[in-house]
Amino acid sequence: MARALILAAPRSGSGKTTVTLALAAAFRARGVRVAVAKSGPDYIDPAFHAAATGRPAFNLDSWAMPPALLDALLGAAAEDADLVLIEASMGLFDGAGVPGAAGRAADLAARWGLPVVLVLDVSGQSQTAAATARGFVGFEPGVAVAGVILNRLGSAKHEAGIRPAMAATGLPVLGGLLRDPALTLPERHLGLVQAEETGDLAARLGQLAALAEARLDLDAIVALAVPISVAADPAPAIRPPGQRIAVARDAAFTFLYPHLLEGWRRAGATIHVFSPLADEPPPADCDGCWLPGGYPELHAAALAAATRFKAGLGHFAETRPVHGECGGHMVLGAALTDAAGEAHAMTGLLGHETSFAQRRLHLGYRRATLTADGPLGAAGTGLRGHEFHYATVSDPGADAPFARLTDAQGSDLGDAGGRRGRVTGSFFHLIAQEERRP
Repeated sequence: MARALILAAPRSGSGKTTVTLALAAAFRARGVRVAVAKSGPDYIDPAFHAAATGRPAFNLDSWAMPPALLDALLGAAAEDADLVLIEASMGLFDGAGVPGAAGRAADLAARWGLPVVLVLDVSGQSQTAAATARGFVGFEPGVAVAGVILNRLGSAKHEAGIRPAMAATGLPVLGGLLRDPALTLPERHLGLVQAEETGDLAARLGQLAALAEARLDLDAIVALAVPISVAADPAPAIRPPGQRIAVARDAAFTFLYPHLLEGWRRAGATIHVFSPLADEPPPADCDGCWLPGGYPELHAAALAAATRFKAGLGHFAETRPVHGECGGHMVLGAALTDAAGEAHAMTGLLGHETSFAQRRLHLGYRRATLTADGPLGAAGTGLRGHEFHYATVSDPGADAPFARLTDAQGSDLGDAGGRRGRVTGSFFHLIAQEERRP
């Protein structure tokens, strides 16, 4: 039976991903069958997790996912694994909504009785780090902090100054990593540069594994993990948008949650990948097409020149549904203006235009109610997901709306996206269909 624990921190930017990758790579090098899952909405970290473990990495989101789906995905992560590491997003108790269903790592810890290892960024402090850790102990019933990892230590002397104060809290120190800019993964405007673009990733993972062996108490960490037993429900997060689904996949289209693809496969659908950047149209024998999010703004000129892709997608949309999420939605529009202010013609299957010339961050959980029947469900269907992009939109009302949005607090955000014929798209990233209630 697999065992699991949660790696969390007081805030974002504490180094959770670096520590998680170090542990995953080190345990894998030891022959441990290790899996990693990510708490909350995130596309980029799970790709690094998959590279470190050699197996798919799922997201676990208590705000967006019904409880049965959460259990099923933890079960899927634990299949043929000895150890499951769950990396938190933001701070341990940060989320939206009521405890238990707020998208917090703390929700997962309480639901499954998993211990939490705190990753503390101790740069710029010493004994105060112990006070921070002590504040987490008993803060919320059912959430148990089992130990700490000291990150970004300045020196051995720095570590020696922290350990006695930490011992007084009763929390074991499970090791520490020295501050090293070379360990920092490259970033861009939506977070880390993607795993497949990090050319020296194998070498970085090897370095992290060696550091974990030298600096972290791996035996003590794995001893903290507890057995997990969940009832797996194979139902997909949402029905497949076809039986043979064409999915765009290349450097411009990378953001599609693994649990969606896995759920569609379990429901009997087959996935057929094509590359718009290679000027490939969707396969003609498919009955639905999905354009995921990604970074089309970095490849706008190449997409504008992909005449075979654009013509093929237009022909496909005459008889079969096409849906675009975020980056895919941009490509479905009439034009995309890059950060340099240059406009590039897109497919024109929807009437809006997007621009990065004047960026504006849109970020947060979203509840979407579909305005008409389509590939994601019938009119009135409730979906849960999130929005994360910097693009601005001109002429957003050029088409009928795709959905009506609210944020995590229920505030009305108005109509979103577009729908024209069999084509739909929006900046909304789907995570799951809303749970049906009696």
